[in-house]
Amino acid sequence: MTDQHPNILLIVADQHRADCLGVNGHAMVRTPCLDQLAAEGANFTSAFTSSPICVPARNSLLHGVWPCRHLSIANADTEAPRPAVALPAFPEILAGAGYDLTFIGKWLGGSARTPQDYGFHHVVPEKDYQTWRAGQKLPPRPGGLPFYGSDDAITPAQSRLAWGADHAIAALRQSAAAPARPFLVRWDPSEPHLPNVVPKPFADMYDPELIPPWPSFADAFHDKPYIQSQQLRSWGIEDWTWKDWAPLVAQYFGDISLLDSQVGRILGELQRLGLDRNTVVIYTCDHGDLCGAHRMFDKHYVMYDDVVKVPLVIRWPGVVAPGTVVDDFVIHTLDLAATLCELAGQDAPEAFQGRSLAPALKGQPRQQRPDVLAMYHGNQFGLFTQRMVRNRQWKYVWNATDRDELYDLENDPAELVNRAAQDSSREVLAQMRRRLHQWMVETGDPLNNSWIRRQLLQNRKV
Repeated sequence: MTDQHPNILLIVADQHRADCLGVNGHAMVRTPCLDQLAAEGANFTSAFTSSPICVPARNSLLHGVWPCRHLSIANADTEAPRPAVALPAFPEILAGAGYDLTFIGKWLGGSARTPQDYGFHHVVPEKDYQTWRAGQKLPPRPGGLPFYGSDDAITPAQSRLAWGADHAIAALRQSAAAPARPFLVRWDPSEPHLPNVVPKPFADMYDPELIPPWPSFADAFHDKPYIQSQQLRSWGIEDWTWKDWAPLVAQYFGDISLLDSQVGRILGELQRLGLDRNTVVIYTCDHGDLCGAHRMFDKHYVMYDDVVKVPLVIRWPGVVAPGTVVDDFVIHTLDLAATLCELAGQDAPEAFQGRSLAPALKGQPRQQRPDVLAMYHGNQFGLFTQRMVRNRQWKYVWNATDRDELYDLENDPAELVNRAAQDSSREVLAQMRRRLHQWMVETGDPLNNSWIRRQLLQNRKV
């Protein structure tokens, strides 16, 4: 292990809303360990995903490129499953730089290349938890939808989250015992992705009666794409009230607090082993979760901040000033790939499309993005192409087969009023369409064709 190139502990959760952290202002969710991590490092308050869906986002993190470049645009259980095309990936670069790589948890599934194919030396797949659980004479973990509630057969120490944290701790101990090489330990838990089945006391930590509705819960979907109101019918929840939703949100919060406690265990062991001083710790997730916002489950077919905005906390002792808050626009899956290469003392491949976060972490001057892009291509309810461009005030969503969306985020942060058809927004809409076209050119988006250019540059779109 060298002082020049730090160890890396990377935790990538699944569907953790950016606003569901105490440090990000949530009044109820208890995340003391992640809040402390932010207090000791940097909290990125304007981090966004490249795509609000698991496999595309996670492939973007591996390869540092947009989904339209790596082409793994949907999850495995859909009509468009395919692995990413052959592109450079950050784990291969770190392995080539002498890092010892460990992967624990949820991988890409389907026909994707394995973690070993990407250069990881040690792999613990999350499916092994059920085998471990059976060996402990415990019943299978409840699964399927729409199960939410308590996993009464186990204690928190027997949860899948604790099991994953145990393996992360074991990897840290192994590295401490043989410190010849720097390490990357990556833990990708499935939590807090639904279904949120958690053990007590976390299952009872939040009283549903005390949880207020999300600000967007009153959405009537007026002048919005048809597929949004159809989502409620697809899930069978079109008649749900907040009384139906609140218990599920309570379980989501409980899952986050259980995850936070296990992150705390890992960080405590990192400190006990004396590894914390030369280890960069990164906590983030692939994308957010609606969890009742806009009255919807999960994600899919929307570009609301509930799903495109992500938590991102980075601690780098001796480099990042404690309590740093970075409000730069960050596209975390792209930017982290470039950042990890720089941490390892390696140049990012020319194919990478992100920007290293190192200047922001070091408090150095840097070029800041005026806006961010995200893309989506559809999933279990069929293909549905979307592009989003968002700046501080406005969000524009181009929907290939339905009406477009335009939200004034300063005056309508809940994204309830679609202003795309309002005469007063005509010039803003035209500006955002031109900006989206510019993004498509810059990213090499294959949808930059003559028909789409006519829509965006000549304002020929509903």
